[in-house]
Amino acid sequence: MFDAIINWFAEPLSYPFMQQALIVAMVVGVVCATLSCYLVLKGWSLMGDAISHAVLPGIVIAYLLAIPLAIGAFVSGIFCAVAVGYLKDNSRIKEDTVMGIVFSGMFAFGLVLFAKVQSDQHLMHILFGDLLGITAEEFRQSLWIALTVLLVILIKRKDLLLYCFDPSHARTVGLNNKVLHYGLLVLLALVIISAMQVVGVILVVAMLITPGITGYTLAKRFDRMLLIAIATSLMSAFWGVFLSFHFNVATGPAIILIQACCFLISFAISKLR
Repeated sequence: MFDAIINWFAEPLSYPFMQQALIVAMVVGVVCATLSCYLVLKGWSLMGDAISHAVLPGIVIAYLLAIPLAIGAFVSGIFCAVAVGYLKDNSRIKEDTVMGIVFSGMFAFGLVLFAKVQSDQHLMHILFGDLLGITAEEFRQSLWIALTVLLVILIKRKDLLLYCFDPSHARTVGLNNKVLHYGLLVLLALVIISAMQVVGVILVVAMLITPGITGYTLAKRFDRMLLIAIATSLMSAFWGVFLSFHFNVATGPAIILIQACCFLISFAISKLR
């Protein structure tokens, strides 16, 4: 029995692509969980959804221009965020309505471009991720982006926390809210690019929201919320990769499904309390 359990875990790790998938999933999961706590406090759940969908036209245009897809995705994501801010500041339309219009329009534009452009990039891999099939270059790219974002968050964690929790107080103590605002948007766009290889542009919003809201449900202090979010994300990435191997299911959706189950459990625990 014990040998069977050992073999159950050892067999997937005997393949280099599974080792690579597990590393990327866990590193990206930690970064997504960390950023998700700030997004939940800020109320930017829909912003993550907007940018994650809006990167698609940038990816297609980057392919046409023969430049790295990550550059196109980043520019497209930042354009979406700036467009939302401009429309909100120069009209009477509410921010959530503006987000819905901008991200759905850009996503539709990306789908039209993708249907018209002949490429060797498979649409399903971009939409839903291809964790088990990432190249060595994509592996390094995802890790570098994720680790860079994590380092920036650690350095500016107190400023970001104050800005997300109470922007007025942050302005009072001398922080530049505009810099923090657009800095957080840049970090969000970079994390989406990093996580795009894991779960794709459609499901990436779940990795950016579910861990944070799970921690928020169970904890009343930010540090505990952060620990719960990271633990949930690591566990989901670990089990998602192994279960996808043994049951022959898509890795990205498996990770998201486990995260959703963790949230349901946390919600039930909070109700029992």
